[in-house]
Amino acid sequence: METLRTVAQVRDRVRRVRADGGRVGLVPTMGALHEGHLSLVRMARRDCDLVVVSLFVNPAQFGEESDLASYPRTEARDAELAAGAGADLLFAPAVAEVYPDGFATTVRVTGVTEHWEGEHRGAAHFDGVATVVAKLFAMVAPDLAYFGQKDAQQVAVVRRMVTDLNLPVEIRVGPTVREPDGLAMSSRNVRLRPEDRERALSLRAGLDAVQATIRDGADGADGADGADGLDSAVRAGVEAMRSRGVEPEYLALVDPETFAPVVDLSGPALAVVAARVGDVRLIDNLPVEASA
Repeated sequence: METLRTVAQVRDRVRRVRADGGRVGLVPTMGALHEGHLSLVRMARRDCDLVVVSLFVNPAQFGEESDLASYPRTEARDAELAAGAGADLLFAPAVAEVYPDGFATTVRVTGVTEHWEGEHRGAAHFDGVATVVAKLFAMVAPDLAYFGQKDAQQVAVVRRMVTDLNLPVEIRVGPTVREPDGLAMSSRNVRLRPEDRERALSLRAGLDAVQATIRDGADGADGADGADGLDSAVRAGVEAMRSRGVEPEYLALVDPETFAPVVDLSGPALAVVAARVGDVRLIDNLPVEASA
């Protein structure tokens, strides 16, 4: 596997593959790779002739300077893992390669960004996500790009951007990969103190309580998928988290495409949650339905 640092190098490599009729897949990451990332690399390997893993800790999407400074940077390990999962290229540009002097353009997606992560991390967070993903698509020109379901609102933002800007890339989403005890894999998990690791399971417990309450209501009472039933399910989820000593920043039922709150289960719904566990902010989500 090659490690490339410049846009010109990546474009040259992609051009050669395209000349032979090959398909190019991109897995955008900020490094600190774990099995969630590697599952996406393996998906791309099955679909594509050239698999590019980008590694760029994007300063534009961090609202807190301390979070950016503490984000793990493990390029040598990441390169080894990416190669083992089937990547052909690791694209690891410097900040100046992505945001050169005089850079003055921002991609902003409205609507889907307004609540939940957008509200708690600030509007600049998704501006940074949309801008860097748009740039990666322009740099690499992939046929397919791979994202994880754990970052569901980010996926919705990227899909909206691709649709609105007619970008010639297909978005594919891999399922959330979890630890054996149910904790969603995240690069931030390594920062959990030992005493907080068990408490981190509260996020999955809250999501499970939402789903269980909806299903119990659907089995035993009319209207369980209406507004009152959904409110009861969310309250059950919040209480499940509080019983483990964690207060959610938000726990809600949303439309997975628009991220607007849902008032019934007549269509797809996603339970989404975020919370700080010790010094670490975690997110998770789970599709929900009225019956098993």
